[in-house]
Amino acid sequence: MQNFPDHADAVTAEWVTQRLRENGLLGEDEGAVTSVTWEAIGTGQVGDSVRFHLAYSSEGAGPATLAAKFSAADETSRGTAALMGLYAKEVCFYREAAPLLGVRVPDVLAAHVSEDGARQVILFEDLAPARGGDQIAGCGIEDARAAIRQAAAIHAGSWQRRDLLEARWIAPQPELSARIAAMYPQAQAVFRERYAGTLEPEFMALCEELATTPAFFERDNSNPQCLVHGDFRLDNMLFDIKGGAEPIAVLDWQTVTTGKAMTDVAYFLGCGIGNELRRAHEEELLDLWLAEMAAHGVELSRGEIERDYRIGALHGVSTAVFSAAFVERTERGDANFLSMARGACGLALERGSIAALKETA
Repeated sequence: MQNFPDHADAVTAEWVTQRLRENGLLGEDEGAVTSVTWEAIGTGQVGDSVRFHLAYSSEGAGPATLAAKFSAADETSRGTAALMGLYAKEVCFYREAAPLLGVRVPDVLAAHVSEDGARQVILFEDLAPARGGDQIAGCGIEDARAAIRQAAAIHAGSWQRRDLLEARWIAPQPELSARIAAMYPQAQAVFRERYAGTLEPEFMALCEELATTPAFFERDNSNPQCLVHGDFRLDNMLFDIKGGAEPIAVLDWQTVTTGKAMTDVAYFLGCGIGNELRRAHEEELLDLWLAEMAAHGVELSRGEIERDYRIGALHGVSTAVFSAAFVERTERGDANFLSMARGACGLALERGSIAALKETA
């Protein structure tokens, strides 16, 4: 579908009315949406999110608000998203994978992406009132536990499911991986120039070493375990959704891929929650993930996940570096990427992640 609104200003009352009726949220005899206004929400840098406020010809006919996500207005961010296929992945995830998993995501009323992958719209239920996760502020242990339970829901729900892992929309693209690997040293150069005077020297040294370790980008993913969110951190989560009726929902599925479950877990415990909380609760949270996986029928031991966990920590390092270089630069973005790098590098240094990577090469 090419004819869809790709900015909040392009959304009409008629378009929303039709989406509500298609999803059984507004009957033919219950009136129609008469006006749509919007406000920006969220902090995403490769997608722009809004909340729509709706008025109806019959009072209370349908939901008062909806949320939506569009392709980024910023040209650099939108170009990066199109290059990496982020919008297409997210749309396909909501259409094809989300209904098969136990993870809590917003119900979707419409999801469309253009053929060139540069334009997107996803119309959701509004989960407000909710408490947005904040990468920079961090979280408490209860939020971390809720997130780990959702990680297990993603991983166990897709564990060795060939219908999901071999779906056309999520199939690995070797040419894209090669292109990202070729661009990574450039990303590290930008990262170094921006943050060399701010990021701790031992953390910057690890970033430099990763940029010169091709084994990280050449890892074999021919036998993936499960779906992987790919950006599993606080900014992509809502807590106490619908006024506390539910504990958490996971958002922003643009980076969903196939691979090792520990990619998400190490990413979250590293760049997601920061060094202080991780050091206090790392063992507990790893055991919780194992227990949740077992409850879903996937039995694993600490020994079986250890190497993947060590290597998974590097995903946070690479994401912080690459994202900083190739999305719109903002003050919050700088703070965000530094927070991610500090947490991911801290975990990677403590776990000897580069050494584990070289052992597998």
